[in-house]
Amino acid sequence: MVTSQDYLQASSTDEYQRIYELGQPLVTICIPTYNRADSLMLSLKSAVQQTYEHLEIIVIGDCCTDHTEEIVRKFNDPRINFENRASRGEYPAETYQRWLVAGSIPTNRALELATGHFITHLDDDDEFAADRIEKLVNFAKETRADLIYHPFYYQVVPEQWVMNDAEPLMCAKITTSSMFYHHWLKCIPWDPQCYLLNEPGDWNKVRRMLELGIKTARYPEPLTKKH
Repeated sequence: MVTSQDYLQASSTDEYQRIYELGQPLVTICIPTYNRADSLMLSLKSAVQQTYEHLEIIVIGDCCTDHTEEIVRKFNDPRINFENRASRGEYPAETYQRWLVAGSIPTNRALELATGHFITHLDDDDEFAADRIEKLVNFAKETRADLIYHPFYYQVVPEQWVMNDAEPLMCAKITTSSMFYHHWLKCIPWDPQCYLLNEPGDWNKVRRMLELGIKTARYPEPLTKKH
């Protein structure tokens, strides 16, 4: 288990701090997906069309059986790495509990493969603003924060969006597609068992980051649409 002492030792090193000084740090976008190829097409489009181009985009299928691979291949983008798991992750049978942790297993596989200096996530039915990564890279350099989060829009009915202001940093004020963090923190994986705590996977990960004593910063603009 990663401890506060582990974080303090790591974050005090030149190697840890050096990524804030890179001109064009590599950013990894992790996208888990399961049989939602048409939604994925829109999400992936918002990733590949970012104004910031130094990206690694890792798409992990949770044993997809639809045309997901075909959709990914059509992008013909060398920055995309697609892998389809041979078997689906095991999730609880109860609907709400499954929602809390669905996608955690392919997300952890994406983290294993991630080589970026910074890591962010994108659900397969969410969309990034075109300049999201560019703005967050610059904000990370400015603040030297370990974790950056921001407001996001969520859809209540078709064509009607409401903004979540992401204040304060707590459960239901952050979502998978609104976090951006130092690559060292990929050592905090998604917990497929966090439904036992009645916590969604995204908040559970962030809560465990916060318990280490990390530095956080809130970017003020909404940069994600959550469908």
